Amino acid sequence: MRVMVPLANGFEEIEALTIIDVLRRAGIQTDTIGVIGSFIESKHGIRVMVDKRLNEVNEDNYDAIILPGGYPGYENLRKSKRVIEILKKFNSQNKLIGAICGAPSILAREGLLDDKKATIYPGMERELPHPRDEPVIVDGNIVTSQGPGTAMKFALTLVKLLKGEKDAERLKRELVA
Repeated sequence: MRVMVPLANGFEEIEALTIIDVLRRAGIQTDTIGVIGSFIESKHGIRVMVDKRLNEVNEDNYDAIILPGGYPGYENLRKSKRVIEILKKFNSQNKLIGAICGAPSILAREGLLDDKKATIYPGMERELPHPRDEPVIVDGNIVTSQGPGTAMKFALTLVKLLKGEKDAERLKRELVA
């Protein structure tokens, strides 16, 4: 099991780092992928050195892609043709795709949510074809979530989908979530 988390300048720290940390605690190989460069700066000025650069990645080696939000992070992800190509390929292969905060708007703009229920950062609902006001929504191979405060629930949902209920519940207890 291997997951990629692409990071672009302006990413939301709580979302990205919670997802990465929780997935790694669950024993899921999770690679941070720099959309441009090896050092990516978060929304609040935290510089992160990524595991790989996007141009070094063979997406066929991954089982899931998870997009953190944050402004302008999700907009910078949206501008990457390579990220969009990977999203479309993963969707056609029914691989797991996750998006939190403003990032579900990327999926909507690419038509990946046309027949799916999804959630997004409050106030951005007009970006989605079938918005729901819930912290986390799973519809088929796509998981969406609302924002920093829902990051832990989102990450634990990803663990449940990737490793099973038992591992997710164990981790939830350990994290006191």
